[in-house]
Amino acid sequence: MSTAIRGEDGLARCPWGLSAPDYIAYHDEEWGRPVRDDQGLYERLCLEAFQSGLSWLTILRKREGFRAAFCGFDPEKVAAFGPDDVERLMADASIVRNRAKIDAAINNARAALDVPGGLAATAWRFADPHAPAHADMSDVPAYTDGSKALAKELKRHGFRFVGPTTAYALMQACGLVDDHLTGCHRRGAY
Repeated sequence: MSTAIRGEDGLARCPWGLSAPDYIAYHDEEWGRPVRDDQGLYERLCLEAFQSGLSWLTILRKREGFRAAFCGFDPEKVAAFGPDDVERLMADASIVRNRAKIDAAINNARAALDVPGGLAATAWRFADPHAPAHADMSDVPAYTDGSKALAKELKRHGFRFVGPTTAYALMQACGLVDDHLTGCHRRGAY
């Protein structure tokens, strides 16, 4: 079973949140906390796309490198990136050097600037505050009807690297759903 587990500090957490100090901090201080600004949503969307096929721990440990390389994930600045920036990013060992994901991050910055009402407002239309609580990690879905709809909406606006699974990870990370397990000290905290 993979239910909430008590850590050395006595707090019960989702099991993934206990596997490394980086995960404990991310689980307790950020994951599931509502993100309601365009820049914050854009950053998480980029990081979730870069994570595809990799460990989230890899992304967390490279996060400051990503922030430096992508101008703090300011969509206006990233949208202005050109071929020289792509080559600079491909040579930057502080990030994940994947041309398709780099191109998608730049494309998605441009798309984010063009979304009527903004990226955050669009994403939050798909929030599910009534999503069922799960007692075991095996019950947490990889995607939902809501994440399929969000992915479809983002693709309609020109976003890339945002399938239903990436969209659901974004929803979890940004508080659009509360997937902290029942028994986890962060469940219902936001």
